[in-house]
Amino acid sequence: MNIVQKAENFMFLLFKDNLSSEYIYHNFNHTLRVVNSVGVLIEGEKVDAEEAELLLIASWFHDSGYIEGGENHEKRSAVIAEKFLKENNYPEEKIQIVKNLILATELCNTPEGHLEKIIRDADCSHFASPDYLNLSELLRQEWKNLGIKEFSDTEWATENQRIFTAGHRFFTDFAKKNWQPLKDANYCSIQNKSNAKEKKKNKTKDILNQKKLERIDNPERGIDTVFRVTLNNHTQLSQIADSKANILLSVNAIIISIALSTLIPKLDSPSNAHLVLPTFIMLVFSVTSIVFAILSTRPKVTSGVFTRKDIEEQKINLLFFGNFYKMPIDEYQWAMNEMMKDREYLYNSMIKDLYFLGLVLNKKYKLLRITYNIFMFGIIISFLAFVYAFKNV
Repeated sequence: MNIVQKAENFMFLLFKDNLSSEYIYHNFNHTLRVVNSVGVLIEGEKVDAEEAELLLIASWFHDSGYIEGGENHEKRSAVIAEKFLKENNYPEEKIQIVKNLILATELCNTPEGHLEKIIRDADCSHFASPDYLNLSELLRQEWKNLGIKEFSDTEWATENQRIFTAGHRFFTDFAKKNWQPLKDANYCSIQNKSNAKEKKKNKTKDILNQKKLERIDNPERGIDTVFRVTLNNHTQLSQIADSKANILLSVNAIIISIALSTLIPKLDSPSNAHLVLPTFIMLVFSVTSIVFAILSTRPKVTSGVFTRKDIEEQKINLLFFGNFYKMPIDEYQWAMNEMMKDREYLYNSMIKDLYFLGLVLNKKYKLLRITYNIFMFGIIISFLAFVYAFKNV
């Protein structure tokens, strides 16, 4: 996993665990939009790979400071990014560049240099978005939620016109050529909207607006990220469990090997009769630990066969190999095509995959906990038994 992917995972968890739900605009979805816009500008402005990495890292972290509020969030974002990058042994000179790029997103600052212009344009790419009016409504509602300011429809239209004409401009050649015309079109839409009569406010309208706001931000990219990060975390947890079980297998195998080669051959002597019981106790606990360690890592594979009726009724999770490994390639390809045609079936399959992986993890860690307890108590009891045996020789 490279540093950009680590930054993505870090920011997803940071926002999930720490960002207030009142931030309906400055959230993970906004960060994703900025990262995607940075990607477009990287290609459009012919940025090399090293500088592209700096831009992508900065774009992931540029709004991380919102976990502690919006005021001066750029400075806090730079601090959070610096801490993360130092923990990942990122070069100090590159860390400073990333911090400067984050600070360049502050609207009162004038970007200096090519990279700062790119991230500034990416952060403001929503001005050229075909969904600008909806996105601006999210920002308006966010300010209302946070008690910053509440705008009427007319006031909000006026504020948008002010920002379009005096508060913002694009800096890169690519944005000026490709995004400025889209921004101009959005400005015309705002003017047309402001010229229309303001609708009467009533309770029904408030309810409809609230429902509209809940549908505004398309969550699909965020959902995909949730599945990707969560499945990755589950896989890592499974690898950790297997590693721990392997450690116990190795340790107990060594204990048994030493006992069989050096200790047990000497038990025939009457002078070593006092060691028989402690040795037996130690071997029993070691063998038991090995058995439970094997159980925690032993794979379980299902039948590997499905029917077309199973696909039509959406009963089979095609994302798990145990459900299709015995099927012909043509049948599996047909089934996958059917699943991809149905978004609900696709997401349900991912949910099932995540759920059953969680069940497997639960079983692994329960058995692993039992194994460690057996090993721990076995070591203690064996030690006490040997001490008792030697004291009573």
